[in-house]
Amino acid sequence: MVKLSEKIRKAEIKRETNETNVSVEINLDGIGVSEITTQINFLSHMLTIFSRHSNTDLKIKAKGDLNHHLIEDIAICIGIGIDKALGDKKGIERYGDKIIPMDDALAICALDLGGRIGCYIDLKTSNEKVEDCYVQDIIHFLETLAQNAKINLHIIVQYGNNDHHKIEAAFKAFAHAFKEAKLRKKNDENVLSTKGILI
Repeated sequence: MVKLSEKIRKAEIKRETNETNVSVEINLDGIGVSEITTQINFLSHMLTIFSRHSNTDLKIKAKGDLNHHLIEDIAICIGIGIDKALGDKKGIERYGDKIIPMDDALAICALDLGGRIGCYIDLKTSNEKVEDCYVQDIIHFLETLAQNAKINLHIIVQYGNNDHHKIEAAFKAFAHAFKEAKLRKKNDENVLSTKGILI
């Protein structure tokens, strides 16, 4: 019999539509190794950061017609992958929060992996676009990921001068809060809920 603490939480998700072709492999019990190929350099950079800082191995291959479609479908696949890999969520910490500085910027993230979907994102950016990515698409990415992963996700940038730094601080805060929440307590097969289950 395999103990809960010995099970490696992995998932592989593929999504092919008339607009995109996306494959995601995720290992929640990894060391932060990533192999990410998308058509959007800034998104690839943020996903590499998320993988490294959350100790989540992430392999992504994605191509599509429009950046918006690609960003949305990558978020769907990662979200479904996280939900699938978490399984019944027995023994996880469930909650995570982090405050992260990035040069001039400061970001806060708090999240709940309990299954009640919610999302509030405030990046306080000044420009419509950062590098090769629209800010509204970054926000949509985080909202779509939260919906498909069944996460209650709150990310607030407190201040900053550089939009790249603001978003990077947000992704690092998200990664560290997620790393904390997905952590499994040793020899604990209970769920952190008075209901006895996490939806």
